[in-house]
Amino acid sequence: MTAPSPFSTALFDSAVEVERAVSELRYGRPVLLRNEAQTLAVLALDAVQPKVYDEFARVTDNDHYLLLTGKRAARLGLKTTSDVLVPLAGLDFDRASRLSYALDVEQPKCWVKAPKPASDSVELAHVSLLLPAMVVSDVTSRQDLFSGCCSLHANTLTTYRPARGNFQKIVRTRVPLEEYGDADFVVFRGGVAQKDQVAIIVGKPDVSKPVPIRIHSSCITGDLCGSLKCDCGDQLRNGLDLLQQAGGGVLLYLDQEGRGTGIGAKMRAYGYQHRGLDTIDADAELGFSEDHRRYEAAVAMLKLLDIAEVTVFTNNPTKIDSLRRAGIKVHQRTAVLGRVTRENENYLRTKTLRAGHMMDLETLIAAE
Repeated sequence: MTAPSPFSTALFDSAVEVERAVSELRYGRPVLLRNEAQTLAVLALDAVQPKVYDEFARVTDNDHYLLLTGKRAARLGLKTTSDVLVPLAGLDFDRASRLSYALDVEQPKCWVKAPKPASDSVELAHVSLLLPAMVVSDVTSRQDLFSGCCSLHANTLTTYRPARGNFQKIVRTRVPLEEYGDADFVVFRGGVAQKDQVAIIVGKPDVSKPVPIRIHSSCITGDLCGSLKCDCGDQLRNGLDLLQQAGGGVLLYLDQEGRGTGIGAKMRAYGYQHRGLDTIDADAELGFSEDHRRYEAAVAMLKLLDIAEVTVFTNNPTKIDSLRRAGIKVHQRTAVLGRVTRENENYLRTKTLRAGHMMDLETLIAAE
């Protein structure tokens, strides 16, 4: 009898299925999403090539549908808060794409509330950093047509979360910084696609006491290029200033662009903001909720740095709640402020009034 392989996929729990499905979806290939009673073939419209879209329609005999989230459906004027399915028979790739994320689109005349198996595909799109506009078809009785495709159980997808134990510390190296002297950059690897995340340690924080920290999500436009549309670059630099003033601390720099939607979706949303939408409504046009960021990586990094108690520099109560739910003791919160500009005032106002960020914006504006 042949001994089981020491690298059996069972050793890697649900991560293998999810990682493979994410990769296939981003390559524009179908993924089979199944439960005990039904199997759906799903494509991400954001990644698929038009010729593959057309082939999918042919193979499914035009019995395929476009899943739109409740957020997108509401922006199209549909009287529902649920995800919906729109028949795609007769709709080419360009028309389906416009229905998924374009502005000023005629609302579909025919649609139904999406059943749960179809709505489960939205989570797969989120994990894949793709727009949640999915082409779906029930292939329960014809799975042989998709026999070479990756298959994923819906329960695995909806219960999968990157475990904190899935992260590991890769390297810690001293980096001299112009304004902060010698800092330590610590690289961690884990989560979906085994991304690298970075902790920047300023000074010599004492881990036996509450450690000053800031959790900062990446913003290429603001952090790197000084975009005036947000205050992210200011918050990054001011956060480092505050850590230094506190006698040392840790900035956790997380790879989750665009509030967790990815750089592609963020640039689409920017385009809609240029046309007058606020940041939340712009994301809703793309099918997204207000914030898709997650903080398992931040918690894992703190644990691996032996940090159990913190003071946090943030304006976002969600970060504090995430730390506390994970067992990190939060002693204090201090705001991190940036410049208010003509270009970012509405953005900051939206974060305060609609997203619950804790900022005294009127005082900031008066101080400019």
